[in-house]
Amino acid sequence: MPCYKRPMLESSLAGNLVIDTSLLISAYAQGIFPMSMEDGSIGWFSPDPRGILPLDGFMVSRRLTRLMRQQKFEIAVDRAFEDVMRACAADRDDGTWISEEIIESYVALYRRGLAHSVEAWQDGVLVGGLYGVHLGGAFFGESMFHRVTDASKVALVALVDRLQAGGFSLLDTQWTTPHLEQFGAMEIPREAYLVRLASAMARRCEF
Repeated sequence: MPCYKRPMLESSLAGNLVIDTSLLISAYAQGIFPMSMEDGSIGWFSPDPRGILPLDGFMVSRRLTRLMRQQKFEIAVDRAFEDVMRACAADRDDGTWISEEIIESYVALYRRGLAHSVEAWQDGVLVGGLYGVHLGGAFFGESMFHRVTDASKVALVALVDRLQAGGFSLLDTQWTTPHLEQFGAMEIPREAYLVRLASAMARRCEF
């Protein structure tokens, strides 16, 4: 995910091992999220427009539907959260916004039940997955990776199935990419996003 937006704030916590969990929760509730910058500091972002993946408009190709039926991958949730984060970081060949500080901060969220991973396994090996933050009826997708073709796509379909079953109303993708657009991802103005976010935060959903 390219860091092409200017940070809303400059973190005063740069250099610390962990971003305070209460700060992370407060930021997400306001539509703001952190990313590690090239100089090692933490930048805070609130893109305009904002990328979302409408849960009622999620699109799955026939080929991917057939693949899901073949059960080529075993899907698991929260079996290897930190491993998924580190795989997402390693998957970037142009540097990464997922620094050690970011990893430790989100692992702390995970331990509080506020961050989750959806994983694709094959023959006992982690081959794809994604992770994100869960507050109320909103899931904030952070990153995904794959080591086997289609593994991350299968994890995304499993995530959406879970969110739909749980009564979630918002799947935030931060920005859109061609990869996500094939599933129906779209951009909306930040003000419209904040209205959706407030509505989602008022829900009580179990992941």
